Amino acid sequence: MNKKIIVGISGGVDSAVSLKILYDQGYDVEALYMKNWDEDDAESGCNAEEDLEYALDVTQKLNVKLHTANFSDQYWNNIFLDFIDCYKNGLTPNPDVLCNKYIKFKVFIDHAKNLGAQKIATGHYAKIIKENSSYFLTTPKDIEKDQTYFLHTLNQNQLSKTLFPLSDIKKSEVKNIAKKSGFRSYDKKESMGICFIGNKKFKRFIGKYIKNKPGDIVNENNEIIGKHNGIFYTTIGQREGIGIGGMKNSKNLPWYVYKKDIENNKLFVCQGNDNELLFHETIFIKDLDITSSDIKDISNKNILCQVRHLGEKYKCSIDILKENLFSVKSKKLIRAPAQGQSLVIFEDNKCLGGGIITDG
Repeated sequence: MNKKIIVGISGGVDSAVSLKILYDQGYDVEALYMKNWDEDDAESGCNAEEDLEYALDVTQKLNVKLHTANFSDQYWNNIFLDFIDCYKNGLTPNPDVLCNKYIKFKVFIDHAKNLGAQKIATGHYAKIIKENSSYFLTTPKDIEKDQTYFLHTLNQNQLSKTLFPLSDIKKSEVKNIAKKSGFRSYDKKESMGICFIGNKKFKRFIGKYIKNKPGDIVNENNEIIGKHNGIFYTTIGQREGIGIGGMKNSKNLPWYVYKKDIENNKLFVCQGNDNELLFHETIFIKDLDITSSDIKDISNKNILCQVRHLGEKYKCSIDILKENLFSVKSKKLIRAPAQGQSLVIFEDNKCLGGGIITDG
């Protein structure tokens, strides 16, 4: 096999084993370490210097060339500014989705092409299939690690130029391969969530970029029962960290955020995990990315929708309301959909695309 493939390597075990798998299959492989955020933080597990050392360990053991690139400016302009703007407006954005769309599968693909590669590969747990002349994402063997939700915006060009070597392998096997290969990353602690936040306290991080905007916390009767420092600190369905506890003349049940009134800076809360105010039959979405089919084709299919990574998939139908606005009606009530989050559309286990939840 003489096709050159550039493998995105992060310093973690998944990308290391992806490189190893393609190397063993005889591909002409090289690796690229991408730095997407300039502020290192050892406490959060986001330490570029340490991650680069892990990447070097793997490439040196395999005798594979390692390239480095700094995409921090692109990340800041295309991802982070949008992330902050969404939070300022009380939304719950998903920067991992945007990072995949604009950085890992756009800037990276372009960079790899300049390095002479025909394709890229990453350590994501997802699978690419080809039906007739179209490419689609589908769920991998390791369902518990499935990352299809975060990859749903990938288009035909991106999918045609991408390999996911971990599509038919489980995490336990990945760790075993890394250990047998002598990779230092085989027992490395997994980074969780967005790299630039890592394990930091969210309020402390976001407070560096957005000023507190105190307002009222109100119950379903519009009675003021507390104060918040900014509705951007919370998301729909949130229980922890709201700042209200047991109250006189109220039920002995936990409180949940069920609505945000951005204009009046009010945070609405209700009691009980199964409170009807948390559930919705119809969700509105915008900025719909369709993997291949026309939206009219999708509206005729028996589709499933997912509003959270690894969350339940609901039977639903989708209708066009007007340009860039669609309604998704579920046969089962969906709990706590949040504006700004992604709603991803499936046909069985095949991903058809997705959009951003909005207020309609």
